[in-house]
Amino acid sequence: MVSSSHNKLWIKTGLVFCTGFVLIAAYISNADTNLQTAGAMAKAVDEFSATLSADQKKKALFTFEDSERTNWNFVPLQDKAKNPTRKGLRMEEMSVEQKQLALSMVQAGTSKEGYSRVRGIMGLEQVLKENEKNGTNVRSSDWYFVSVFGTPGAGKKWGWRFEGHHLSLNFVIEGNKVVSATPSFFGANPALVLNGGKKGLRTLPETEDFAKKLIASLSDDQKKVAFTDKLFAEIEQGKSLAPTFSKGLESGALNPEQKKIVQEMIRAYSNRFPQDFAEKEAARLVGSDFAKIDFSYALDKSKPGDPYTYRLQGPDFLIEFLNMQADASGNPANHIHSAWRASKGDFGNRN
Repeated sequence: MVSSSHNKLWIKTGLVFCTGFVLIAAYISNADTNLQTAGAMAKAVDEFSATLSADQKKKALFTFEDSERTNWNFVPLQDKAKNPTRKGLRMEEMSVEQKQLALSMVQAGTSKEGYSRVRGIMGLEQVLKENEKNGTNVRSSDWYFVSVFGTPGAGKKWGWRFEGHHLSLNFVIEGNKVVSATPSFFGANPALVLNGGKKGLRTLPETEDFAKKLIASLSDDQKKVAFTDKLFAEIEQGKSLAPTFSKGLESGALNPEQKKIVQEMIRAYSNRFPQDFAEKEAARLVGSDFAKIDFSYALDKSKPGDPYTYRLQGPDFLIEFLNMQADASGNPANHIHSAWRASKGDFGNRN
């Protein structure tokens, strides 16, 4: 559910009306609109880095040019002996104070809703541990890793990452501006907790509810353009350039109510970030021409759980969603992967 404060924000930031629907073209009052977020990130990273021992710095601190900066992953990365192979400083290796400072970094890079989602994803590791019994992967809310690339400073490019199973947050900052927050990945297994103390919990409901509402509203003619019976491929990891996909149903072919749903879908992803940055990021990536946004989806009713996937893409953004894997208990189509990307180049790298 998108909060009323975010809805008010969307209106205040200058949404303009054209042919009966709202264009995503937020008015940016000055070049330093995201100064608050960039400053908060720098402060949080500096405070975290100041507590690190020499050995911890070797794991957590990289140069901005290091190739590891663009090597992003959302799967468990470990060897056969269950040792982590993901780079960065693991929360398990941090003191209580350092863990809190690491989470303060995450808070600086997310909205209240976004941070809640992050903590929910991390908390699902305990659910997986209970459901998998003797699983092959380590399941721990402390198996999340902090990496800092470069040093915060005026006029310099630097970045940081918070990453682990089903979560990848990547930021690039230059001077007083956050210039990139992609790729951003949020996943949930199980999507709906069906047993135990967290029964009924849905960690990422916004990724499903608006899409299902849109699909249900499509006419037969619209479905002919948007629908395919082949489920989409897994979200691509480890690369800074998002893949290119064929077009689906363009927003210009939607009715006013359907266009509103598409706007809600976009906000469900962009509102994971702090408000001052989210409005600018959405305006930059989505662009001012709403008609260029298109939607496509796949649904396979022949398989248990009715697995489905969808994409929403525009001039420079790509939203990908999949719910086609079983959860840890074997319940079909109860395992979400979702990503927000800059299709012309993540990590601030322009194609």
